[in-house]
Amino acid sequence: MKFSASFPRPLFFLTVSSLFLGMLLTTNCGSSSSNAVKAQGNTAVSVFLSGTANAELAEYDIQLQSITLTNQAGTSVTLLSAPQPSEFIHLNGQIEPLVTVTVPQDTYTAANVTLATPEFINTQYEPTQNALAICEYGSGNPTITVNLPSPITVTGDNMGLVLNLQVSQSTGPFSCSPYTGATPSPTFNLTPLAISAQATNPANGKVIGMEASVASIASSGASLTLSVTAGPFGNRTLSASTNDSTVFQGIGNASALAAGMFVNLDGTVQSDGSLLASRIEVENPSAINIWTGPLLQVDSIVPVLLMYGRQEQGPLFTGPNGNSGVYMDIPFFDFSAATFGTSGQISNLQTLPFVPTFNDTNLVAGQTVDITSPDFVFGGGLYTPANTITLIPQTVNGTVESTSTSGNFTIYTVLLAPYDQFPNLAQQSYQVSTITNPSEVEVYVDSNTQKLNTQTLATGNTFRFYGLVFNDSGTLRMDCVQLIDGVAFAPTSGARSQLAKGATRTVRRVGPTDLPPVIITSTQSQ
Repeated sequence: MKFSASFPRPLFFLTVSSLFLGMLLTTNCGSSSSNAVKAQGNTAVSVFLSGTANAELAEYDIQLQSITLTNQAGTSVTLLSAPQPSEFIHLNGQIEPLVTVTVPQDTYTAANVTLATPEFINTQYEPTQNALAICEYGSGNPTITVNLPSPITVTGDNMGLVLNLQVSQSTGPFSCSPYTGATPSPTFNLTPLAISAQATNPANGKVIGMEASVASIASSGASLTLSVTAGPFGNRTLSASTNDSTVFQGIGNASALAAGMFVNLDGTVQSDGSLLASRIEVENPSAINIWTGPLLQVDSIVPVLLMYGRQEQGPLFTGPNGNSGVYMDIPFFDFSAATFGTSGQISNLQTLPFVPTFNDTNLVAGQTVDITSPDFVFGGGLYTPANTITLIPQTVNGTVESTSTSGNFTIYTVLLAPYDQFPNLAQQSYQVSTITNPSEVEVYVDSNTQKLNTQTLATGNTFRFYGLVFNDSGTLRMDCVQLIDGVAFAPTSGARSQLAKGATRTVRRVGPTDLPPVIITSTQSQ
């Protein structure tokens, strides 16, 4: 449970039972360039956020304070001057708009970033302790590094820049069990992005699967103000628009949009910094709250699941700098009456050589979902009711073991790292679904898959695959819509174990020495 407070966020342990066994700066200058352009005018520069991560962390939060560019003469220009929050794990291989500013045309050889309150979180199941650990790290004074792989030439009417968090380089040594703490060391790459009006993927400016809520709307529905979900430090505001080509899912048209609705959308950033939406999906028009993140455990005895709410929206929440209230990043849901669905972001499901299903009998720990609810309940053996549970695309990082074909699809058998949530969480007993080999995912790639990789897509190479992951009778299968170069790991198969059944659930919050633990214990008979 997260609390509104000024102290660092602590370490959580969830002892699983019969219900639940289941961020001033360092600059790295680019090399000088003999091709520096002579300043002739200004360019509208849109700054995007992105992440490069393996599967080790569940969340990485940063409160960005400022971003500047410096030219060879030592003159700096400001890209960001007001604090903006962000969460980077959900941006693994994807982009989201941060800010659009006017920048003098020039060649820039260095960048500075200042930020506050960085933290990262990992979740893992500990068989020896029969516990699910939610471990949070954010103390100390971190070092910040900004790499420019090459000088950045600002030219033309508009262009993009991508601030990409290199997650594996941004943690410092850490251990969850035993908990050792860690000092985050945010490391970014800053690279140019040529924005296309006909963008098809993140490499040319397409925003995909962005979670947001409607803050305000023009009467026609053609002009929106969005509150973009950006982690526990708050949300970002973005102007958006629709046109006759916008596809609506879950509602009939733009006139059905209303303030407060939660949306999942795709689109392209325009020269003024606004987003032209190509797709807007409303999973539940009447939802009061929505959680987005991976499932951690699905109980087979009672219809209750546990998820990690990496992104959270709704009036029942306040962030740690808010005025009051409690918000959850590890909510428990009663899914007995939930409506199950699959994101409309991917449209080729009917062409797959297997039947893709997602329901109360085959949801599995590790899948990423949206869960909407009409209320919030905690304590007394009661759980927050889930109205809708929607399977949404996620990124898996793995090494290709073998290749086969089926119809129009190439199938890549991909080996996951042992710390990936699928193999790690599969060690829990008493779950609705059992995966035969949770260390492998069968990835289905067709001609519509956006191939953004630079290394050869071949056996032995590691990639990040983005798509919907289904549990097909004990086999993990992904309908892949995007693949990109992966993040190296040591491929070791994860072992499974069976655990003894318990009778109680304990949520233990362990903080600094000046913060006493909070223990909540409940027992529910079976």
